[in-house]
Amino acid sequence: MPEFLNHILFFDENSPLIFTRFNFWAFFIIVLTGYSIIFHKKRLRNFYLCLVSFYFYYKTGGLFVGVLVFSVIVNFYLAKYIFKSHNEVIRKFWCGLSIFINLTPLVFFKYDYFFTETINTIFHTSFEVVTHSAKWSNALFGTHFDLGVILPPVGISFFTFQSLSYIIDVYQKKLHPVRSIVDFGFYVSFFPQLVAGPIVRAAEFIPQMYRKYHLTDFEFGYGFYLILKGLVKKIVIGDFIAVNLIDRVFANPSSYSGFENLISLYGYSLQVYCDFSGYTDIAIGIALLMGFYLPKNFNSPYKAKNIGDFWKRWHMSLSSWLKDYLYIPLGGNRTGTFFTYLSLAVFFMFIVLLSGNLLLAPIFVSVMLLIWILPKFFPSAKVPISTQINLMITMLLGGLWHGSSWMFVIWGGLNGIGLLFYKFWRKFSPYEDSNHWVVNFWKIFITFNFVTFTRIWFRGESMQGTSELMSQISNNFGWAIIPEVVLSYWRVLAIMAIGYIVHWLPEKVKIGYRDWFIARPIYQKILFSVIVIFIIYQSVSAGLQPFIYFRF
Repeated sequence: MPEFLNHILFFDENSPLIFTRFNFWAFFIIVLTGYSIIFHKKRLRNFYLCLVSFYFYYKTGGLFVGVLVFSVIVNFYLAKYIFKSHNEVIRKFWCGLSIFINLTPLVFFKYDYFFTETINTIFHTSFEVVTHSAKWSNALFGTHFDLGVILPPVGISFFTFQSLSYIIDVYQKKLHPVRSIVDFGFYVSFFPQLVAGPIVRAAEFIPQMYRKYHLTDFEFGYGFYLILKGLVKKIVIGDFIAVNLIDRVFANPSSYSGFENLISLYGYSLQVYCDFSGYTDIAIGIALLMGFYLPKNFNSPYKAKNIGDFWKRWHMSLSSWLKDYLYIPLGGNRTGTFFTYLSLAVFFMFIVLLSGNLLLAPIFVSVMLLIWILPKFFPSAKVPISTQINLMITMLLGGLWHGSSWMFVIWGGLNGIGLLFYKFWRKFSPYEDSNHWVVNFWKIFITFNFVTFTRIWFRGESMQGTSELMSQISNNFGWAIIPEVVLSYWRVLAIMAIGYIVHWLPEKVKIGYRDWFIARPIYQKILFSVIVIFIIYQSVSAGLQPFIYFRF
């Protein structure tokens, strides 16, 4: 087979289909061409998009497409069993089995190396991790994956969470199962949002699969606008400041002044927003061009006036998922449940394993007993204690979702503490209901800086690197060299300033220039797009970076 056909048809670890590469847009043009022929035939349309979505995942994740296929088959049939059963015990069994089957691959791929290393540390064993999927890929496709490193399937958290929401909604009788396995496969694997979200609820997306294709001029322009906006966010802003400042400083904080560490930290807050929201902008835009609506995932999060408001604006699809499928089942703000204590026990187990110290186990058991006994003597404290526990568990498990590291535990814990503090403070704050611009500015300033501070642990390379970063800021700020640093990094600082200014623009201004673009004639849209793409192309010379949330 000719080399170019082999490159096109088969998985190549060096050429994944991602939004910032030309091969994705060639793929999308081909897909859109085929789609334009069959879009009015709903069943054929769904089959076609399911097929190209699986191909997209294969080209991006290789043999891991088998995990996606397995997930689709298992969840499709288990949902049917749940729906058809009238015996509540059997329904719970099927639902529990589905949750177990969904979470097992997620836990294995994200935490297998961690568990193996922990067991070896505690019991002085010498087990080794062997990634059999990488072994097969190396044998079949000539790839060179390290067999001793667990490589999680791209986007496994996102398609697992979508499948879980589908199963739970069917169990709770909020949703009827889809008509065919092809339709379910399409829902789970829809390629624009497959690998990094937004997480799409079945109740929101599945009805769209049976509707007639419809796209207005405004929707076409809006989809086009979102794609350009997302590419500018990701490449022109996010990648540029990452390559030219952030990655260098975080790789070796002690080699840079405290001032450089500080601007890198603020730069990372902008980078992670531009990177992730840029991806979802592109995903929503691509889906819209094909007549499908994906949920909004970001709402100017750095305009948040408190940490609770921030989590309603940041990664909104995950925040709402955790609320509906974790926080509320735990008991929410009402009381604790059996699930509360089970989740707390699981989290404590993770902490014990993460520390590698079994002596922590009896301490955590004592804490759980105290939490259980205290409300017996002080009944009025039961609801407040349970509410705070439910909230902390949600944030801590949200931190662990990002990875098995103390860094993510601390990051999740700090956000949980921030939420608890705000819930306490708002009861006494004389400014809680004030909308004076000075008060709003102060609220946004405090919230933004708190969020940025917690990102030290989210982005840090290690606990030592995190300590070095904070030490440099505290003890070696480098006041005397600030003018020199500003001159050296003036392009990066200019891009950061533009990024933050645009982010904090009033919403009506953003809507104004968005609608201006949408209202332009098609030839003007094309001309404007050519200019933007030229600017993007110039920025690509800084080096393409993978999307941050691909690894989650």
